[in-house]
Parts: sequence; structure tokens; C-alpha cells
Amino acid sequence: MIRDQSARKPAKDAPKKAAPENKVAPKKMAKALPGRKGAIIVAPSFRRERALIKRGVWPVAGCDEAGRGPLAGPVVAAAVILDPDRIPRGIDDSKRLTAEERERLFDRICATAQVSVAVASRSRIDRDNILRASLWALKRAVVALPEQPRHVFVDGRDRLDTECDCEAVIGGDGIVLSIAAASIVAKVTRDRLMCALAQDCPGYGFEQHKGYAVPEHLDALNRLGPTVHHRTFFAPVAAARAKHMPWTVEPAQDLFSVTEVEVQVEASVEASVEADASANL
Repeated sequence: MIRDQSARKPAKDAPKKAAPENKVAPKKMAKALPGRKGAIIVAPSFRRERALIKRGVWPVAGCDEAGRGPLAGPVVAAAVILDPDRIPRGIDDSKRLTAEERERLFDRICATAQVSVAVASRSRIDRDNILRASLWALKRAVVALPEQPRHVFVDGRDRLDTECDCEAVIGGDGIVLSIAAASIVAKVTRDRLMCALAQDCPGYGFEQHKGYAVPEHLDALNRLGPTVHHRTFFAPVAAARAKHMPWTVEPAQDLFSVTEVEVQVEASVEASVEADASANL
């Protein structure tokens, strides 16, 4: 039996069937990642915060820090409680935004949300190490909020020792909207501080690289030596200090040197041997 296939073929002049509309909400739509062919990213959402609100948990804060990796300057932490009815559009992980976008969103976040900032100085970083100084600043930012949250989302692996519930979210600045907002506030605040330090320390380019270990910064360290704003125990800074200020570098201890205790032990052994020899005579 031969079937007539012409009924299945659309006429030449028939309009093409429209593609189905994308029903994904604009805030959750994936977008291409610039500079990486084929890679996509998803904008952070308010989903986790809204789930807590439905359970009666409010306020909910997000917190993040900026400045763990640089060789100079402080670590800046920020905490943000977004107003569910006035969330600025365009909030994203601060690393995905341009400086102009961050500045614009910084003003909108500060105008519509509860915001606090805490700074861990270079001396605290040298004393406590960079991780402990960062966690200290994050906790201080949460405590400094105008209204104490009942739940806190923090970017990273480490939870904060807060009185309220704290949830650590790895990659949270790209997932949780409140953390993304905090990342913008922390980044813009630290960038402004580094621009101010650039005026006190000309020649290092802090206003350009914000203290990160880019070739221009490493070259300035090699030529000029470290400033009081450089983190003492970061390897490139320690090397520059050894070159320009060797008198400030403590000599390494010889692990194989004879200690006073060893000398005393050796002396007591010799004394006992002599005593045994005298007894045998």
C-alpha cells in the first residue's frame, strides 16, 4: 500500500512554526561566559533566601570578603540583608562585573539594603594568617549589621561562629544573591581603599592592580622593596624584604646545632662513665 506523503509536507508558502518561548525567569537564564567558548554561567538567585522567608526565618544575610590573595592591603568583608521588595537588578558575582557595573550596583545596594563592612588590617593578617583574619572580618561584618540576621550565608567552606545559623556555600557569590551583593560591596570598598593607598605609596600601581601579584607589582617590589602595607609573610614580599632590608630578616635556626640540654646530657654521660671507671680500679 502506497501512502500519500504530501499531506505531511508543509506548503512552501506556509509560515514557519514559532519556536516555543523560554519559560525560564530572566534572573535564572544561563548566559555565555566571556572569553570561554562554550562555557555558560547562571546568575545568582534569591531562591534560598525566599525559601527561608516562607519558613518564617528573617532577616537573612549574605556575606563575602575581598582581598585574600593580594600581596598588599587589608582584607575587606561585607554583609548584606537585601530587601525582598527592592532588589536591584543586575546583581552578580563581583568578578563577572566591570568596575563601572560594580560601582553602579554598590550605590543601589547601599540605598536599598542593610549593609555593613569590616576590615582586617595588614598587621592582623601577619599576626593571625590570612584565613583567620578573613573569618574574623566576616564575623565582624555580620555583627555590625543594623538588624541581626537569623540566618547567614557565607561564601566558601568555613562557617562563621555567629549566634544565628550560618551556612557556608562554596562558590556562593555565583549562587546566592545576598552573597553576590556582599561581594560587590566588599570589592568596591577595598578597591577604593587601595586607590587611597596608591597616593601614599606612589610607584607600586596599587590603583591599577589593587595589590595583586601581577608582573607590574612584582617588578615594583623588586625595585623599591616592600611598604608597610605589604603582607610580611607572603613569599614575594619576604623575598623583597630580604633583598632591600636584610637586617629585618631573622636568621634561620640551625636545626642540627648543639643545644644546652644536649651538652648537659653529654656531660652527665661522661661523668657516669668516669665514675664507673674509677669504681673498677
